[in-house]
Amino acid sequence: MKRDKENTLAWLMSGLFGVFAGAFLYIGYTLENRDYIDLADRNGLLVMFMMMVIFTMDTRYVWKNYDSARSGHGKLFGILKLPGQGKEKDVPARDYPVNFSSMVLLALPVLLAEFPGFFVYDAQDELNEVLTRTFSTHHPLFHVLLMGGLIALFHKISGSWNIAIAVYLFLQMLVISAVYAGVVTYLQKKGLGKKGRIFWIIFYGAFPTIVMYSLCSCKDGLFSAFLLLLTLLLVMLVKEPGEFMRDKKKVLLFVVSAVLMPLLRHNGFYAYLVFVPFLLFYFRKSLSRALEGMVILPVALYLVISEAFGLALSSDVTHHQEMLTVPIMQLARVYAYDNESLSEEDKSVIEAYITVSGLDKYTPRCADLVKVNFNNVLFEKSSKEFFGVWLKLFKEHPAAYMNAWLLTSYGYYYPPAIFNVYKGNTVYTFTYDESSYFGYETEPPGVRTSLIPPIDRFYRYLSLGPFGSDAPVIYLFFAPGLYVFIYLFVFAYRLSKKNFAGILPFLPMVLTFCTVLLGPTYLIRYVLYLWTTLPLLMVTKGDRVAKSCQLC
Repeated sequence: MKRDKENTLAWLMSGLFGVFAGAFLYIGYTLENRDYIDLADRNGLLVMFMMMVIFTMDTRYVWKNYDSARSGHGKLFGILKLPGQGKEKDVPARDYPVNFSSMVLLALPVLLAEFPGFFVYDAQDELNEVLTRTFSTHHPLFHVLLMGGLIALFHKISGSWNIAIAVYLFLQMLVISAVYAGVVTYLQKKGLGKKGRIFWIIFYGAFPTIVMYSLCSCKDGLFSAFLLLLTLLLVMLVKEPGEFMRDKKKVLLFVVSAVLMPLLRHNGFYAYLVFVPFLLFYFRKSLSRALEGMVILPVALYLVISEAFGLALSSDVTHHQEMLTVPIMQLARVYAYDNESLSEEDKSVIEAYITVSGLDKYTPRCADLVKVNFNNVLFEKSSKEFFGVWLKLFKEHPAAYMNAWLLTSYGYYYPPAIFNVYKGNTVYTFTYDESSYFGYETEPPGVRTSLIPPIDRFYRYLSLGPFGSDAPVIYLFFAPGLYVFIYLFVFAYRLSKKNFAGILPFLPMVLTFCTVLLGPTYLIRYVLYLWTTLPLLMVTKGDRVAKSCQLC
């Protein structure tokens, strides 16, 4: 009876993975090639259903072979013998500084090649807020003050904007590398071997997608680092809650990371807020006041700090369009493609809120130009009218609403998706053409002065060139869709084994990912944590690291 239940659960979880995998591939392929999903396309829907069935059956077959090989009964697929788990061990005190310094040394040539660094993605706007003392909550005030304040300080000291930007980015890279080194050192303690250690040091210190954001002024590098730190601490907490709570340094790090994460990106707060009940429920049988306080304190601190920043800096109110991206794009798509079906009254309402200027700039994959002139004053006076026309048109154009949302998010879960959402947009030093994988440039007042031109040309090619079409297989490792499939596969397997301890630490990351599906477009910077958190999947149910990557 027990075996039958386990088998049924395994089939259900492999089916869950199969449904998601088939749907993601069908949706992504269709949107990438057509810009819409045709629900009347029976052949396409049949193909999606067949993919779901194939993925389900193949996944169950792989899991059965894996379970057999892992228990010592034969080899994986009759070919590979799975190595055992590494033994927990004491790590010499010198290993952490070696890991840290190795990552810094690997990243330094890129900083020199891109000197003064990647000062991009609203960097100039945030710096100008500090220089003009005119603040807005459009960008997290903590990051505005941190980045803008330090660069302004270093500029006063050095007299050079390039030096000021480079010093700030170097310090940022040190903080991020310190977190990465902590992850590798922890994995060593849990049995990671020498080859594994070298691999992950190179991964964190040299993989271009990670290095780009270690040396980029946008908030996403730091945000992902503190989300990773929170995930690592949750892994420790789940393993030994008593030992964790007795270690004041770990408790302090938990609170700090859980506060800094949302201070760097607003969606981090919503993700953590939703995560709290899951964590408290998991520890319901052994919940202590200390644990409860540690988990809830970051919420209170974030609210207090955010309010204090807003009052002290007399910042403008939040722009509502940041929370309304999906409905704005849905109304804009109906306005653009089904305009003749709209009444004059509906048109006037849409034009009043989104503005004709924004509506005329509608592009399916990016909401930035559409929502930039959203009428926040009118929305605050009469949000009911906005939602009224939105609901009315949803009933009349459900397919358009679905396509409008999926077109701004499918790049996250479709592995071959080409990231070129800014195609045709002109920025400070170039116009996006073949790819907008990464911003690449140095915005004024910085000026790109490459000290190692070959590396600079390589990063420009990865960021703006046809890398995705030139090397489609290698490109998969640079696209988030592959990692989404990996996480789904592993989590589904762990659910089939009721290994909730192997999933809970990753929930803040998963919930954060869910928030970006409602965002203005799909960009690598919003999901960098899919790369950086990957090594922690190696932590097994018993919290030991497999000598090779294992599922549980």
